[in-house]
Amino acid sequence: MRTAATFAAVVAISALFSAAVFTQQALAQQQDESAAHNPVDLGKTTFAQKCSHCHGPNMVNSGTITPDLRRFPDDQPRFVTTVKQGKNGRMPPWGDILSDDEITALWAYVSSRRTQ
Repeated sequence: MRTAATFAAVVAISALFSAAVFTQQALAQQQDESAAHNPVDLGKTTFAQKCSHCHGPNMVNSGTITPDLRRFPDDQPRFVTTVKQGKNGRMPPWGDILSDDEITALWAYVSSRRTQ
């Protein structure tokens, strides 16, 4: 009888442990998916990968011709046009490299870092 009770207790504890692990994994996945859908986070990642080498990791690269993006005007159409088509032969066009969603996320990130 003791063996059956011990076995039942082990099964119950194992089930509780498995449920806790599953819940933790589900929460972690949900948090990852939430971050992946946050445009500012996506823009930050895209900026780090594609833009920071010229514009600097903090959107300013003193001593170069690149503008301080923290002071970019609140003008999304201008931003999108500049990113897609380039600027004055100094900034290359990114329209064939970045998707519209990536450019929108970049705008969300740049806008979130704007200083007055």
